[in-house]
Amino acid sequence: MSDAIPAATLVLFRPAADGPPELLMVERGAIMAFAAGALVFPGGRIDDEDRVEAALPALGLDALDPDDAAARIAALRETREETGSDYGLTPADLTPFARWRPNFKESRTFDTRFYIAPVPADAPDPVADGTENVRAFWASAAAVLDMAARGEAQLIFPTRRNLERLAQFDSFDAARDHALVHPVELITPWVEERDGAAHLCIPDGLGYPVTAEPFVHVRRG
Repeated sequence: MSDAIPAATLVLFRPAADGPPELLMVERGAIMAFAAGALVFPGGRIDDEDRVEAALPALGLDALDPDDAAARIAALRETREETGSDYGLTPADLTPFARWRPNFKESRTFDTRFYIAPVPADAPDPVADGTENVRAFWASAAAVLDMAARGEAQLIFPTRRNLERLAQFDSFDAARDHALVHPVELITPWVEERDGAAHLCIPDGLGYPVTAEPFVHVRRG
C-alpha cells in the first residue's frame, strides 16, 4: 500500500444552543471520482506546497513529525477552500484523532489523517465550493447518522465509523480527552466471516463503538 495518497481531514466542532455540538460536513459532487454524492468531512490530499509551508521556521512545527505537520497544513487549507471560510485556526489547534488507510479495490487508496478542532458558537456557516462539493452545513454526528438511516444521505465506511465515534461526545473537550487516551493507530479495514456473512471490520480498542458492518451494506468509496 505504498502508493496510497497522503491526505488530511478536519472535523470542526461548533457548540450548539442545546444538545451535542455540530460538525462541519460537506456533500461531494455527484461526478467526483471518490465518494461521489457522499457526506464527508472537509479534506483532501497533501500537496508538496503543504510540506514546504510546514517546514517554515516561523510556524514552529519543527517538533512535529514532518508528515503530521504537512497534514495539519493541508487539513486547514482544504477546509478553507471547500467551505469559503477561514476559521482562524492554526496547526497547533488541531488534535490528532484517527488515521485511516482503506485498501478497497473499487476506489483510490488514501492514507488519511483525521484531526479535530473547536470553533466558537458564532462561527460562520460554510459555503460549498460548487466544484468538489455541492453542499456544506453544520449538523450533529447523530443527526448525520439519522439522515443516512432515512436514506437522505450517503456515507462511506470510514465516515460512518468516525461519526459513530464522534456521536459519543457532548462537547469538544470530551472528544479531545477521548482522543488523547486513544493513541492514533493506522486503520486498514479487513473482511471477515461473522455469523455466516462477510463483514468489513476494524480493530477493537481504538475508541470506535461499532467495529464491524455486513459487507453487503458497506459503501467503500
